[in-house]
Amino acid sequence: MHQDWRWHFWYPLPLYPYSLRRTLRTEIIKDQVWAFDQVQGIFYVVVPIRMTVVKLEAGGLLVYAPIALTKECLKLLQELTAIHGDIKYIILPTASGIEHKVYVAPFARCFKQAQVYVSPSQWSYPLNLPLSWLGFPSDRTHILPQDSSMTPFGDEFDYAILESINLGLGAFEEVAFYHRRSQTLLITDLVLAIPATPPAITQLDPYPLLFHAKDDAAHAPEDTPENRIKGWQRIVLFTFYFKPAALETLSLIKSWQNSFFSPERSSKAYFGLYPFKWQEHWQDSFHALRRDGKLLVAPILQTLILKRSPQKVMNWVEKVTSWNFTRIIPCHLQAEVFATPQEFKEAFTFLDDKVPNPLPAKDFELLKEIEENLIKLKILSN
Repeated sequence: MHQDWRWHFWYPLPLYPYSLRRTLRTEIIKDQVWAFDQVQGIFYVVVPIRMTVVKLEAGGLLVYAPIALTKECLKLLQELTAIHGDIKYIILPTASGIEHKVYVAPFARCFKQAQVYVSPSQWSYPLNLPLSWLGFPSDRTHILPQDSSMTPFGDEFDYAILESINLGLGAFEEVAFYHRRSQTLLITDLVLAIPATPPAITQLDPYPLLFHAKDDAAHAPEDTPENRIKGWQRIVLFTFYFKPAALETLSLIKSWQNSFFSPERSSKAYFGLYPFKWQEHWQDSFHALRRDGKLLVAPILQTLILKRSPQKVMNWVEKVTSWNFTRIIPCHLQAEVFATPQEFKEAFTFLDDKVPNPLPAKDFELLKEIEENLIKLKILSN
C-alpha cells in the first residue's frame, strides 16, 4: 500500500510527509463536486492541502489546484473519470503559491487530453523561467483571460483575478472560481475556516497531532481524541502565527538537556528535541483566532501581503461577493464552509484602519518583525 502513497517528485518542495502522501476523497455535492485532501508541513506542523474536482454539465471534469498525483490519488480520480468523463481542464489559480504550482506540471503530463489554465502573473525563483521550462506542456497551457466568457468553461464558471500585488521578488495573485450550478466558491489561500477538531486527513496518521500535544520533552501523550484536538489547536497557532504570544521557545542548550528525558529519541522524534513551552492559557489564542469557525484571512497574508494593496483587494472582494454562493471550498483546513457573500466581505475588514482587528495584536509580533526584516533586505517592497 505504501507504494500507492509514494510521491517521487517531493524534492523540489521538501515538505513533510516527503515521499509518502496519503489522499482522502470527499464527495461535497453528490455527483457534482469532490475534495481531494493530502497533508503537508514542517516540523510536524501539518495542515490539509486540497484539490477540488467539479463535474461539467456536458460531461468531463474540471480540476482546481492539483495536489500530488500519487497512485492512490490517481486511482481515486480514475473512479470519477470512469463515471463522469475525462479531466478536461486543469486550473492553477495562484502565481505565488509554490505549494500549489509544484504539482501542476506532473498532473498535466498524466492527463494529456486536459487543457491547463494558469493565473496571469506567473513567476519562479531564484530564476524567472518560462512555464515550459518548469514542465508545463507548452501546447496545452493557457493564461486565464480577464473575461471568463472567453474560456471554454465560461458557461459554467465565473472567476475573479485578484490583480497582482508586487512583493518585490514577484507578485501575489489568486483566482477565485464560482461554479454557478452548485453555488460553490473555490478559493486557494485568501480565506479559510478553522475546524474545531482535526480534519480527517490529519487523523490517518496522528503522530504529528500527538507530537504537538506534548507539554515537554518527557511527555508522551496517549492517543486520545482530547490529545489529538490539543495537538491540532497548537498546530493551527504555529501555522498562522509561527510563534504566538502564548509560546515560549527554549534555547538549544535547554532543549538538548531536556531531550535526555524524552521517552523517544529516534530521528522520527527529532532525537527528543522539543524546544517549546506553552503558557497556561494558550488555548485562549486558539479560540480568539478560530472565532467559532468564521471565515478568516490568514494573519501572514494580512500582515505581509494584502495591506500593501488594499484597494486591489477590495475591488476583487466586490466582484467575488456579487456572486450568489452558499458554500466555499478553500485549498486548506476546513473542506466545506457554508458562508454568505456578506460573511466573505466581513473577513476583509482588517483592511479598514477604522475597524479594530478582532485578532489579538500580541500574536502578530513575530509577523511584524518578519515584515520589517524583509523590507530591510528588500525582499518585500515597502
